[in-house]
Amino acid sequence: MAAAPADFDAHHNPWHVLSSELKYQNPWIRVREDQVLNPAGNPGIYGVVSMKNKALGIIPVDADGNTWLVGQYRYPLNEYSWEIPMGGGPVELDILESAQRELREETGLTAGRWTNLMRLHTSNSVTDEEGFVFLAQDLEHGDVEPEESEDLRLWKLPLTEAIEMVMDSRITDAISVAGLLKAARLLGV
Repeated sequence: MAAAPADFDAHHNPWHVLSSELKYQNPWIRVREDQVLNPAGNPGIYGVVSMKNKALGIIPVDADGNTWLVGQYRYPLNEYSWEIPMGGGPVELDILESAQRELREETGLTAGRWTNLMRLHTSNSVTDEEGFVFLAQDLEHGDVEPEESEDLRLWKLPLTEAIEMVMDSRITDAISVAGLLKAARLLGV
């Protein structure tokens, strides 16, 4: 593994916050505007979206190498999106418990084996959102329990086909892309 340059200091922060003001919040996000001195020492502003939940993605894989995608219309994008099952978990709760709940709600699946695949930041230039992706195996079927804001479609397909959907940009969600590629590498797909 390559080492970072010798003069690298991961703790050095070239930004200096002069003031911070909460501009908006709802049950899911907080938006603040910071007055800053940028790395060149010049004044500026920085807007930050802070999430009130952890982002959680789950890649269920059955014994035959199939997975499930969840399709839904994404309001901010104004388009339909196929994704791995995902949702949010309150920051104070265990991320695995929240992931298990999300998988059950969106797909009706429960899993006997869970592997934490990764931690990631979804768009670190504007949000502090922290995400986690799990691989769920040894699956059992049950009833779906979607939230009232969800109009979901489920699609069971071979994991290899889901990977192809990433490669040809039919899946564009960042958590889905990263998680599916990591799962493929881990499982040798």
